Amino acid sequence: MEASAGLVAGSHNRNELVVIHGHEEHKPLKNLSGQVCEICGDEVGLTVEGELFVACNECGFPACRPCYEYERREGSQLCPQCKTRYKRLKGSPRVEGDDDEEDIDDIEHEFNIDEHKNNTDIAEAMLHGKMSYGRGREDEDNSQYPPVISGGRSRPVSGEIPISNHAYGEQMMGSSLHKRVHPYSVSDEQGSARWDDRKDIGWKERMEDWKMQQGNLGPAEFDDSADPDMGIVDEARQPLSRKVPIASSKINPYRMVIVTRLVVLALFLRYRILNPVHDAFGLWLTSIICEIWFAFSWILDQFPKWFPIDRETYLDRLSLRYEREGEPNMLAPADVFVSTVDPMKEPPLVTANTVLSILAMDYPVDKISCYISDDGASMCTFEALSETAEFARKWVPFCKKFSIEPRAPEMYFSEKIDYLKDKVQPTFVKERRAMKREYEEFKVRINAMVAKATKVPPGGWIMQDGTPWPGNNTKDHPGMIQVFLGQNGGLDVEGNELPRLVYVSREKRPGFQHHKKAGAMNALVRVSGVLTNAPFMLNLDCDHYLNNSKAVREAMCFLMDPQVGKKVCYVQFPQRFDGIDRNDRYANRNTVFFDINMKGLDGIQGPVYVGTGCVFRRQALYGYEPPKGPKRPRMVSCDCCPCFGSRKKLPKYSKHGANGGPDIHGFDDDKELMKSQMNFEKKFGQSPILVTSTLMVEGGVPPSSSPAALLKEAIHVISCGYEDKTEWGTELGWIYGSITEDILTGFKMHCRGWRSIYCMPKRPAFKGSAPINLSDRLNQVLRWALGSVEIFFSHHSPVWYGYKAGQLKWLERLAYINTTVYPFTSLPLLAYCTLPAICLLTGKFIMPEISTFASLFFIALFLSIFITGILELRWSGVSIEEWWRNEQFWVIGGVSAHLFAVVQGLLKILAGIDTNFTVTSKASDDEDFEELYAFKWTTLLIPPTTILVINLVGVVAGISDAINNGYQSWGPLFGKLFFAFWVIVHLYPFLKGLMGRQNRTPTIVVIWSVLLASIFSLLWVRIDPFISRTKGPTTKQCGINC
Repeated sequence: MEASAGLVAGSHNRNELVVIHGHEEHKPLKNLSGQVCEICGDEVGLTVEGELFVACNECGFPACRPCYEYERREGSQLCPQCKTRYKRLKGSPRVEGDDDEEDIDDIEHEFNIDEHKNNTDIAEAMLHGKMSYGRGREDEDNSQYPPVISGGRSRPVSGEIPISNHAYGEQMMGSSLHKRVHPYSVSDEQGSARWDDRKDIGWKERMEDWKMQQGNLGPAEFDDSADPDMGIVDEARQPLSRKVPIASSKINPYRMVIVTRLVVLALFLRYRILNPVHDAFGLWLTSIICEIWFAFSWILDQFPKWFPIDRETYLDRLSLRYEREGEPNMLAPADVFVSTVDPMKEPPLVTANTVLSILAMDYPVDKISCYISDDGASMCTFEALSETAEFARKWVPFCKKFSIEPRAPEMYFSEKIDYLKDKVQPTFVKERRAMKREYEEFKVRINAMVAKATKVPPGGWIMQDGTPWPGNNTKDHPGMIQVFLGQNGGLDVEGNELPRLVYVSREKRPGFQHHKKAGAMNALVRVSGVLTNAPFMLNLDCDHYLNNSKAVREAMCFLMDPQVGKKVCYVQFPQRFDGIDRNDRYANRNTVFFDINMKGLDGIQGPVYVGTGCVFRRQALYGYEPPKGPKRPRMVSCDCCPCFGSRKKLPKYSKHGANGGPDIHGFDDDKELMKSQMNFEKKFGQSPILVTSTLMVEGGVPPSSSPAALLKEAIHVISCGYEDKTEWGTELGWIYGSITEDILTGFKMHCRGWRSIYCMPKRPAFKGSAPINLSDRLNQVLRWALGSVEIFFSHHSPVWYGYKAGQLKWLERLAYINTTVYPFTSLPLLAYCTLPAICLLTGKFIMPEISTFASLFFIALFLSIFITGILELRWSGVSIEEWWRNEQFWVIGGVSAHLFAVVQGLLKILAGIDTNFTVTSKASDDEDFEELYAFKWTTLLIPPTTILVINLVGVVAGISDAINNGYQSWGPLFGKLFFAFWVIVHLYPFLKGLMGRQNRTPTIVVIWSVLLASIFSLLWVRIDPFISRTKGPTTKQCGINC
């Protein structure tokens, strides 16, 4: 894929396509040799032997194979230059006039397919032929030709997709979007040669070969000691990863305490229900309802942590198995997706660092393709990405030469460590200084772009060649694709190849539902499926860079493991963050969730998908179910000995079937399989190339697709109406229906029977930024909680969805239910945090006077809570400070963001009032954490501030009352004060955030909080609804001063 082809912009629905050349001047670093086809403008290409393809042996007229075969099949069969008839070349089908040639006809061996292929591969090959690209008006004239069975063989993802500057724009503009640029060739030399190699192998040899591949059987007369490399071979056959169960000395006491706590909780609730407080019945009933909900919520959270596990990966075994010396690299390709929207909230410099870390990762460069989704169609992001591509030519070789970590330049140069440690090259210091200077100049250029983008010109942005920027109207613009780095022109300063880098901005038009981030991710899935179609995909937010260059290799240890990998839908990495204050005041690290809850889920059916840092299997995102477990091969014998098995007939293939295709009567499920495949276009959309790519389990693009056709089809699949009447967003890709599309997407996969893996390498795989400001943090939590509420009320709610298939384990379902109902805990939590103030102001309490025996229930409950936490920290490795911060922010978020999320969710469901999605600021903070102390007004601050004030007022009132009433009133006061201080201590980080560094709180917060607290207190004093009143005159004898 050549990087200098220009920006491709267009709309499939409007039949528009524009190629804008010359916006960015390409700087070639190396002269590339190769001929260009004089007919279509593509490169001629090479033969199987690596030689230049020559269509005419008489004059050597440059023509590519697709044009050569098209001319032979449908044209005059003559060379355009010397008018000599084209001779049949190896791998080409016969046409009229070839009868006298003596060459071996490769079509004779076309259907000698390797017998170890399963039934699905054959059906996929057939469907690929029937859905070959270009079914426009011209196809009606080609109906006499046999279906293209060879189309099932895919071109490797690492294959070059050249795009020429010459005649490229004219070719794409001159053709309709409904016509093909080149037809598929009817044969594939590499595929035929590969399939013909095993045509004469008998069933015994195939069975032994199958067993050897499984590592169960070696040659009968082979001496292990005779081969010095046998140890390496044995090592390569070992599993690529293993489970590491938690030590029984840590996990068994933990489970025993959980059971004990459950029993104690049941006894405590029984006592509370059977002993009401009659003089404060309302307070008692409210507290009982809250405590029952807390118990239910604890069960949902606790029991999915019953089977926590750790995992280990073996990267050396991965290399031994798939990167053997002297053989082609067999590691699976991966497409990397990075999404961004607003360059003002998501700075281009942050996105550039993420892209640079991806391009420099420790993985074969021809196996990596990076796609950037710019959902804001910003010219600032586009130009910044162009600068990033140029800087990558210097940065990537520097990273790989000196094996530096991390490979995001901003983080690498800002690390306060000894960067000379383990460095032995004499030139390292000199090259590092030069690279740091280059990066600082790069930062200045990016910052200048951002400063320029703050003021939009009256006529909109203009590109360097004078063309108006297609995305000037962010809500009404065509789809745009630009290949910045590819194999041609994608070379670094040392002449080595760089990974692909592709800019994508999907089409947006008024009146269409675009589904925010989920829709952008689905557009990337389709574009990558057309252009590269790697079998695995890594999803990253624009602020999450690769902190570990071997992160993708870590994931491949699970996904490419022959034993367990085929049932793994994705590998989720924990989120780690930079730029967080030392005390982590607002629990941004969220280590309790990532180091405790996710480990527990990994022992059941796998962790939930958290939106970033996740490597997917493409087939799982396409809605396919996981493969069933392998069956033991059936014993084959003759009919004379039925006791030793039944005779198995091998499938036979004839040259032509009933309709000119292969004879597939030897398979049992083909009829049902073909029936299901008839609806593929309704499922995936009206893109034949995309439909074809969904059947290529190992990845790759269609073998004879021209670059023009691929890019034109890529514009098609990102059109705004492409998903209409398809299953995108409902069964395929990222699932719509919630702003937290990540939870829904992972849930659908688990319901189909897939399992996920949680990978925690010693060096964190990815690191990102988190909002350390109180208001930004609360808004982030509000968005997550609102998404959970939307899921709870949707069709995909885990409370009632997915029971029919029966593939979701019940503990996994409990975890998913917990992710959707936790915002509703805000209602009882708000009431429970208000009860202490009410008790102190009214002099009543939620509990009756307890006996010594009853006090044992309270002591046992508090002990079980404390011991559970200690043992949980013991097996997880989480510090007690991190656990306490998590507990504090659970209360802070519960009485603010979660409460607003429930209200907004109910308004959306009942009244149809939608809320706007707010992108969290990704700007990096300085070393003094000034952002931590900055105040930003939001209504989310009012409820917790009000709770703080009324509890402080209640404490003052309660102590004053006790002083006035004497010693006997101090005993009942202690329980109420403990209750109130529990609330205040949990809200203490919130109070510090309000006061700030200067201990000054904005006036608006004080006014609202004091006003609401005063009104609330006066109402309680006046109404006092929880105290029973006696009616009528008092019968008590009054004194003289009555």
